[in-house]
Amino acid sequence: MRTYLTSAAALCLATGSAHAGALDRTGQSVDVLFETGRYGEFSLGSISPDVKGVSTRALGATFPAGGQSGDIGVSNFNFGAAYKADLNEVWSYAIILDQPFKAEVEYPAGTGYFAQGSNATFDSFAITTLFQYNFQGGFSVYGGPRLQATEASAKIGFARGYDVEADRDWGLGLVAGVAYERPEIALRVSLTYSSEISHSNDVLESINNGATVFPGSVADFETPQSVNLAFQTGVAEDTIVFGGIRWVDWSDFELSPERYASSLIAGQPLLSYADDTTTYTLGVGRRLNENWSLAASVGYEKNTGSLFTNLGPADGGESIGLAVIYTQGKMKITTGIKYLRIGDTTTAVQGTPSTVFNDNDALAIGVKVGYSF
Repeated sequence: MRTYLTSAAALCLATGSAHAGALDRTGQSVDVLFETGRYGEFSLGSISPDVKGVSTRALGATFPAGGQSGDIGVSNFNFGAAYKADLNEVWSYAIILDQPFKAEVEYPAGTGYFAQGSNATFDSFAITTLFQYNFQGGFSVYGGPRLQATEASAKIGFARGYDVEADRDWGLGLVAGVAYERPEIALRVSLTYSSEISHSNDVLESINNGATVFPGSVADFETPQSVNLAFQTGVAEDTIVFGGIRWVDWSDFELSPERYASSLIAGQPLLSYADDTTTYTLGVGRRLNENWSLAASVGYEKNTGSLFTNLGPADGGESIGLAVIYTQGKMKITTGIKYLRIGDTTTAVQGTPSTVFNDNDALAIGVKVGYSF
């Protein structure tokens, strides 16, 4: 039961991280560590958000209140891969590749909305190497380095035709955790800490749609520290209950290029979050036969009611998802789909509420192929 259902539970949790917790995309799972023997996997996911807002105040005579933003959500893909192997009876290791933080927004042109034509992207790529020591009695400890790259770009039309390009920068962080397992009842509880990772990205800023270019500078920021509590346990033959709690220190995240924050939109970062996020997931998995298993999950993230920047209008929400796993010999193919209702959000310009984003949602799908050697 443990072997058949772990992948379905993991994919339900991973697709649930899409569009939850600010820039969160993968949830930074370490579940591959708990696969049996030598194992490798590759995953691909797609997120399709539908996000629209209405301005609540005028920004000069050109942009009266009531302007429609149009759909600013952009569909995008995530990929991941992982490999796990045992060194001996007590030591094992895993290498995980993922895109932990990612976002893309694009305000359609020609809408008459004050941010029309603006767009932004934030991307990351991480390589995590973990070593696990297994004690007698089911306990284990694990940890290792995470090497991460970030890059970003933005075009803000209402800020004097502002453009910025943040070049790729690599940073180093740490992952550490502890777990307890009882395979005979499919019980596993794991607690994982991921440190913040500091970045100093070289940036090039310009205004007037590139006509005026400023000398290059550096944008210093940290992707946030986080804590993941994940569990699963058998409750009947071929049936498990699983879930997780993920806390992320988003209140310390601030992306603030020098020219943008100092003179264009004074006192307002390009992207930041006022509050930390805590995302809850609960699900059930059922093995139907030797080849097929199912898992379903629900998720919740509190709506904070805080003000957001116009490049990140997503404040909490709920989700419901389904995963199906097909097993044939040493291969497992898992597919998952999740619907997310994005919490109602208010964005601000220079600290003053400007737009409400209500009744928005997103659809996330994923597929993972795993093979035991």
